Amino acid sequence: MIAYVRGKLLQKKPGEVVVETNGVGYSLLIPLSTYFKLGEVGSTVELQAYTHLTENSLTLFGFFSQEEKNLFLKLINISGIGPKLALNILSGIEPSELEEAVKCTNVSRISMIPGIGKKTALRVVMELSDKIEKKEKVLSKKESKEREDLISALVNLGFRRKESEQVVDLTLSSLGPQSGFDLLLRECLKRMSRI
Repeated sequence: MIAYVRGKLLQKKPGEVVVETNGVGYSLLIPLSTYFKLGEVGSTVELQAYTHLTENSLTLFGFFSQEEKNLFLKLINISGIGPKLALNILSGIEPSELEEAVKCTNVSRISMIPGIGKKTALRVVMELSDKIEKKEKVLSKKESKEREDLISALVNLGFRRKESEQVVDLTLSSLGPQSGFDLLLRECLKRMSRI
């Protein structure tokens, strides 16, 4: 199984690249997010790869980052989502934005991706929510105090506790507790309005 490809970029078009390694050109299907991060034709590229083997074909998929590849692997393990549909999902939404949409149960954002209906979007949210590992580090005492204050403020404003906890954790991980209560609360409210 090919898991990594490094070489000269021979061809580049949305959805597909050809990379030459030791005189062999490998064709890899890629998401748009990877396409936009690659250099110009002739440059050296490194791609995380996934080999998909069926009775009739051998297809390579390439990803700019390990994060994209990991999310792709999680997507293809969802019933009804094959590699091409998973690639389409990654082309329509950044990995971090998809993870946030899953954590916030934002089915409407996922269903905005071309080729993804409400039922598939709901399945993605339901199945990925169990698989996406929390990236937040263990909260320090300062973060815990900020976290509880923010959750309490959101609950007092009428938001549900579970959604408030998710939004506060995302906000603290992106801005940090040193940003101050007012700024953090404003950011939490912005995120809540997207749910």
